[in-house]
Amino acid sequence: MNDIAIDKEHLHYLEQLSEMYPTIGKASSEIINLQAILNLPKGTEHFVSDVHGEYEAFSHVLKNGSGAVRKKIDDVFGLAMNKADKAALATLIYYPREKMELVKQDEPDMDSWYKTTLYKLIEVCKTVSSKYTRSKVRKALPEEYAYVIEELITEKPEVLNKEAYYESIINTTVELGTAEEFIVVLSELIQRLAVDHLHVLGDIYDRGAGPHLIMDRLCRYHSLDIQWGNHDMLWMGAAAGNDACIACVIRIALRYANLDTIEDGYGINLMPLSRLASEVYADDPCTYFKPKLGDSDVAYDDKGIYLISQMHKAISIIQFKLEHQLISRHPEWQMQERDLLHKIDFEAGTVDLSHTNPNEDYGVHEMLDMNFPTIDPKDPYRLTPQEEEVMDRLRRSFATSERLHTHIDAFYRLGSMYLVCNGNLLYHASMPLDASGQLKAVRVLDSQPLRGRALLDEIDRVVRLAHPSRHAHPKHEAAVDYIFYLWCGPDSPLFDKSAMTTFERYFVADKNTHTETKGYYFKYRQDLETIEMILHEFGLEGEDCHVINGHVPVKVAKGEKPIAAGGKLMIIDGGFSRAYQSSTGIAGYTLIYNSQGMQLVQHEPFTTMRRAVELMEDIKSVTVISERTTHRMLVADTDVGADLQQQVDDLEKLLHAFNAGLIKERKSLPQIITK
Repeated sequence: MNDIAIDKEHLHYLEQLSEMYPTIGKASSEIINLQAILNLPKGTEHFVSDVHGEYEAFSHVLKNGSGAVRKKIDDVFGLAMNKADKAALATLIYYPREKMELVKQDEPDMDSWYKTTLYKLIEVCKTVSSKYTRSKVRKALPEEYAYVIEELITEKPEVLNKEAYYESIINTTVELGTAEEFIVVLSELIQRLAVDHLHVLGDIYDRGAGPHLIMDRLCRYHSLDIQWGNHDMLWMGAAAGNDACIACVIRIALRYANLDTIEDGYGINLMPLSRLASEVYADDPCTYFKPKLGDSDVAYDDKGIYLISQMHKAISIIQFKLEHQLISRHPEWQMQERDLLHKIDFEAGTVDLSHTNPNEDYGVHEMLDMNFPTIDPKDPYRLTPQEEEVMDRLRRSFATSERLHTHIDAFYRLGSMYLVCNGNLLYHASMPLDASGQLKAVRVLDSQPLRGRALLDEIDRVVRLAHPSRHAHPKHEAAVDYIFYLWCGPDSPLFDKSAMTTFERYFVADKNTHTETKGYYFKYRQDLETIEMILHEFGLEGEDCHVINGHVPVKVAKGEKPIAAGGKLMIIDGGFSRAYQSSTGIAGYTLIYNSQGMQLVQHEPFTTMRRAVELMEDIKSVTVISERTTHRMLVADTDVGADLQQQVDDLEKLLHAFNAGLIKERKSLPQIITK
């Protein structure tokens, strides 16, 4: 430390630092504290993607930490506890209130059960808290139980008869009638400490009925980040007032008969749309707009299904008209082939799809449905007065939904286009590449062509300009328009397909026309050289670096693998959404990254919370990849560790400045006592 050189600018910084650490003793104490933290094992990171509104399955995966909680139970009790008892303890930790209600139905001596259970939970608590400092554990404790829990999970060498000491605390807890609440608190603490940080790689919204519940949960979660997905971006656009995004959000909800989020979750008024649909399509069977009821948790009668079908058709036509407005306003997007209403021959009942795909000439096809009372063949993209009224009402509903904007604000606060974290590069879908596999140059609004990291940084900046609070910015409206491009534009890193063929899927029987050709990223991402090029672009090198993304479900049933590029790419969308599980054959992947390495976990479909509690059914999960790091990862090896090491370096310089007389210690003067 005697050789440390301190320039004037750094000396000024050290003088400010000395206000926090005014003496040699306090600076030395903080260095010791930080060095101790640096040598702790790194916390467990949990990665999930493409949950698509499946609240119960997502909630269960959060509760069990993709198997992290069960592993801790195995570590603590080993062969001393049988499989059934471990399952019962795990279920209690996941669902403490519900499990205790069941136990009380059959257990004759609840006081004994409380005491035994508390001992078990305390042992698990000791293990999950062992990799954290006391200070961090203390911050995770609920205030009313902080002292008691800290006494129970902290070794106390000064207590000679430890068993009697702990037994006294537990007995008193039971005698006071607070055992049940204490069990809940300990169970939630275990969940909290089993996972240090959560990464959500996009697509929280659409298809499933509970994205609003997922967002409520995430807003309360202790530590997380979000990488935006294209479905999330669609909702961000709707909240910002993008009419095409609003119509598409409603259409998808009707397609999957999931109106809970729209009406109950966010208070969006669908009555104007319902009236329009009932009047305009009164005699229309709306055959091709019947909802996918297999994904809905709500039972609808025939009348309800028919009304949803009518509304579904009505909003779809409105969506196609609104998309045209954006596409014509932005010819630079080169999405004109998505304007198809003017290509319908209303007399022949056909549509010309000759130029909808750059690689195929699909020619002319017969339309499956030709009942379009709201389309004027001479001006097909003009909204009728009724349609205008529907959109006005919907726009107001989206603009005034307090819960929706709380969730969207969380997306802005916690989210980004990508994240570099602890040697891993996280993004939702892709990195645009050209035909040769190199980073593709893409314009964002009026920017210069940008590639790789610069492209994602610029998109991130533009998305933030679309936030409703930035309405006065001169580029706000253009940014709100651009949100739609990120949802479905061919060069969008969140989509990266040739087109979103929504129109063809509704109106054309030939499934070849439904093809959405993936971008070149999906061709080259199998190559180690490509993934290493992308990692290098974001400043990552070495054996323990990975790209992690989702977006396109891994179809395990067809032999697809979640690992590519020699293990450098991990794809963790395995079909969380029930809408995908018939094609994927599983119910999603999640990833665990702890001090020992990475575990890619494959999940079977989740049934219900009730079955999970009553039958102790955990999600059946299998570790498909277990990759050990080159060494045991400590906090010192993480990004947080790098920041802490910088703090240590600065404090060591402060000590040098104190010892060299460059800065005076700020020792407090004794107080003068006056009468």
